[in-house]
Amino acid sequence: MGRFRALLSGLGPDLLGLLVLALTLGLFMIDPAPAQRVQLQVFDAFQRAAPWRSDAPSQVAVIDIDEESIKRLGQWPWPRTDLAMLNRRLGEASAKAVVYDIVFSEADRTSAEALAQQFEDGDVRAQLAALPQNDAQFAESFSALPVVLGYFFLDQDEGGSDVEPPASFTISGTLPDRDVRTYSAALLPLPVLEQAASGIGFVTLQADPDGVVRRVPLVAIQDARLVPGLALEAVRVSLAQDAPNLLASDGTGETLSSPGSAVAVRLGRREIPVNDAGEMWVHFTGTGGPRTLPAWQIISNEIPEARLSAAVAGKTVFVGSSAEGLQDLVATPMSESEAGVMLHAATAEQIFAGHFLNRPDWARGLEALLMVVLGGLLAVLLPRLGAALGALAAIVGIAGVASLSWLAFTRSLYLLDPTWPALAIVAVYAVQTVAVYYREERQRSYIHAAFDRYLSPELVRQIAQNPDRLELGGEERDMSVLMCDVRGFSRISENYSPREVIEFLIAFLSPMSELLLSRKATLDKYIGDAILAFWNAPLDDPDHHSNAARAALDMVARMHELNCTMPQQDGSVWPGEVKIGIGVNSGLCCVGNMGSRERLSYTLIGDTVNVASRLEGLTKQYGVPIAVGEALAEQLPGFAVFEMDCVRVVGRDESARIYALVGDEACGRTEAFQRLRDAHGAMLLAYRSQDWSEAEAQLEFARDAYETFGITALRTLFADRIARLRTDPPGEQWDGVYQATAK
Repeated sequence: MGRFRALLSGLGPDLLGLLVLALTLGLFMIDPAPAQRVQLQVFDAFQRAAPWRSDAPSQVAVIDIDEESIKRLGQWPWPRTDLAMLNRRLGEASAKAVVYDIVFSEADRTSAEALAQQFEDGDVRAQLAALPQNDAQFAESFSALPVVLGYFFLDQDEGGSDVEPPASFTISGTLPDRDVRTYSAALLPLPVLEQAASGIGFVTLQADPDGVVRRVPLVAIQDARLVPGLALEAVRVSLAQDAPNLLASDGTGETLSSPGSAVAVRLGRREIPVNDAGEMWVHFTGTGGPRTLPAWQIISNEIPEARLSAAVAGKTVFVGSSAEGLQDLVATPMSESEAGVMLHAATAEQIFAGHFLNRPDWARGLEALLMVVLGGLLAVLLPRLGAALGALAAIVGIAGVASLSWLAFTRSLYLLDPTWPALAIVAVYAVQTVAVYYREERQRSYIHAAFDRYLSPELVRQIAQNPDRLELGGEERDMSVLMCDVRGFSRISENYSPREVIEFLIAFLSPMSELLLSRKATLDKYIGDAILAFWNAPLDDPDHHSNAARAALDMVARMHELNCTMPQQDGSVWPGEVKIGIGVNSGLCCVGNMGSRERLSYTLIGDTVNVASRLEGLTKQYGVPIAVGEALAEQLPGFAVFEMDCVRVVGRDESARIYALVGDEACGRTEAFQRLRDAHGAMLLAYRSQDWSEAEAQLEFARDAYETFGITALRTLFADRIARLRTDPPGEQWDGVYQATAK
């Protein structure tokens, strides 16, 4: 993954797209099996969408040994006399030729000669042997019309024979023994039948790796010579042609095929395109196909002569079986179970009609060219178009390739593969888009990381999603505001160098900022050693009062930890015990993008902010770490918060009650806090009524409680103030409000 990221970073989008295109071209040259399967499935889809429909009368018919024929005439194999009857009837009906997709390699077991072996009586055996033999009668029926027989190839030569076709193949070029299938031997018909037949052809079919038969071989090699397939031999015999001729690539002067590859088969004036293996692509029909008759109707003479003649006259008749028990069923693009004889018949019919699907030898060259042109254009244009327009361009390119392939199929019967050019387009688009996205994400992450140092991460996310938020303006919201400041920062600055001061600020501000963000705060700004944060903007926070209070308490606790741990660290710049003061207030604020149109700052303004700042300043005078305003204190039921005093701060005419926050709800339930709260409240009541003795008594009563919470300075403050007022009474008009003289 790391190397891939480095590659995305180091290469420009153009070069990366071209690299992907080159890799795709490399795969194209290898042509892996999964890609071949996809290609074949595309061609299947074309066939299903546009099957062959011929308006011309069919020149082929099929006699089917179907399940009904087996049921009526008995189990296969039938007596050859029945097949002889079939031949004679077809001859009388003027069929042009009969082609058997059946291998008659064994003698008829129902023949008189075979039955004679079952008798011990010599006379009986002699009489039976003298009777006409079924195989001989079947061979004799071949005189009624030309007959083509089939044979199987064997993978091994045990028990097999060499093929001697009646008309030997001729070849133009080199024997294509690299791609055309080579067999060592064949299982041939009985000699009496082979000699009587007008032709023989192999019936062996080869399925693709997915088990589907799409092509029928017209030629194979046995004993270093070419032999014809059943369909080709059937056409040759039907047309009374001489030996077929195989056209090899080096016999044509063509250069796009490898030397010695099969290109076409010539039969008379017909030229049949084949692939390198000598196979012809079959253009399957949607429904129907060659006229099919059940065998039992003809053999049992159940079909009228006129009807039979209309079905087979002048046609080449193929005989085969669709019965499951005879195991001659194959899968095709149109059907999961098709009789093998139908493929041979369809091949012959298309040879008669001159209708050929063709995957020409220049097809792969054209597909590679389309990959280079379309993939290269997209690689160059995509970084400039962007993802959306690039996707549109990719879709147009894929649609164009698919349309070209479809038109080539429907108009010219060419099989052009659209998958590789489409794959090149998809690969270039996907990788380039990922690369650009990754690069933009890195830039966006960098921007986020940079702005997160100044703005709330949530605010940065919202601005990234909705840039309109950068417009000037604000809104009024009920918010909580926190101001935190380091006590004695000026002294720290005097005693340390600027670099050391910065190191101290980083050590202080980083953990404090993390605490605030964990409590859903938005960090507004750092003012030297001070932190300004707020809640309930830009996102709604219904718990902003308690979140602000807990954040302040967390900061005080964290400050205590830092004072204990930081001085112990090597190289740490930590000036002894550092104290902070925190002022927290709640109320209406105006929050939004403030500033000029050239420079914006997401911040807030309002009296609530000013009071929070004054409260932070008062923490020094009152000796408490956290001071909160009255509006916030009212929203903290259960917290350890109590009224400290009533103060008129600098810059304000109205007085305000200020409160000290010393703990959360658990602390608020303790006896120590309740004693502190009650005693300080009673002290304030006596103080404001100028009952100095009672006020002093309450301070003394709660001495331990002040010490428990570390705010003895608050007790000392009021003790000193009461002593001064006792000496110099404020008069009857005094309202008990303390006038602050400093911020």
